[in-house]
Amino acid sequence: MTNLIFDYDGTLHDSIKIYAPAFRLAYAYLASLSLAGNKEWTDHEISRWLGFSSKDMWNAFMPDLPQSMKDECSGLIGDAMLRFVHDGKAQLYPHALETLQQLITDGYTLIFLSNCKRNYMLAHIEQFHLEHYFSAFYCTEDFAFQAKYEIFNTINRDFSGEFIIIGDRFQDMEIAEKHGLKSIGCSYGYGEKQELLYASATASSVEQIVPSLKLISKLHYSM
Repeated sequence: MTNLIFDYDGTLHDSIKIYAPAFRLAYAYLASLSLAGNKEWTDHEISRWLGFSSKDMWNAFMPDLPQSMKDECSGLIGDAMLRFVHDGKAQLYPHALETLQQLITDGYTLIFLSNCKRNYMLAHIEQFHLEHYFSAFYCTEDFAFQAKYEIFNTINRDFSGEFIIIGDRFQDMEIAEKHGLKSIGCSYGYGEKQELLYASATASSVEQIVPSLKLISKLHYSM
């Protein structure tokens, strides 16, 4: 049995569509309190924070901001993103669900692992009926925002068999590196090229995940 551990934002969900406007709302709030300068953020600049947990994002983005304000702004972003999901503004990458269904047909077990809050995960499950595709859901909020490679220890106890990691950021590749697993780096996501250097294979679109898995399988059996 082979288990595929999927990242979500930047791998299946084109999250900049809802993250960018939510980020701008929170930043404008900080600017209104003179806690941040006036700045027009581009989507590209904002996208660097996709894939981070809210805790890690704020500690890296504005480390000197009081923790109470970090928590408040994290809540503002989270609430705005939930509104956007419920308003139908969230978008999966083209052919994401068809690819997931193909992988199930091919005999894989799909596992969801995201650096997100539980309410965010539940909203997306409801919006896109993800329960039809994934056998289990894990979000970092349920683990006090531990690193993904640490949460893998729980997944490894919950499931037997081989694991392959699929994601677009270094946090995903870190799971594979620390646990000696194969991985697919999603170059269409929000990670920089160097974050995926040690992936077993790369996919330039969601549809390319299927042939990338076949390539990994061929490499495995040729060894």
